[in-house]
Amino acid sequence: MQTDTPIQAIAGISNTTISHYFQSLNAGDFNSTVALFATDGVMYAPFESGIVGAEAIALYLQQEALGLKAEPHQGIIESQENDLVLLRVNGKVQMPLFGVNVSWLFVLNSQQQIVSVTIKLLASPQELLNLQR
Repeated sequence: MQTDTPIQAIAGISNTTISHYFQSLNAGDFNSTVALFATDGVMYAPFESGIVGAEAIALYLQQEALGLKAEPHQGIIESQENDLVLLRVNGKVQMPLFGVNVSWLFVLNSQQQIVSVTIKLLASPQELLNLQR
């Protein structure tokens, strides 16, 4: 990955895959972001059904994440079982016209690949309605 964006420390999380996810996403290096996913990895983005596979995830990011700045603040490892690790990260996403609090739930396999990431907006219904205007 060729970026000048420093890897941001996330309180409570020390995981290279997660750090590189946010670094490549913020740099707009979506090919590097997608390379972190397992072959059949899934992204559950807000207002979307599961986006499966590298090609579909890359297309989605190119269409929806340009200019996005993810600001992860803290995280915890929720569980580790069956060779899977669940990590929750809370933070904020800043878009060109608005910012919103967000939670990411990552599932990593034993090879530290992203099996899935679920992205949830942490906003009230009124705040979400205001984003549409």
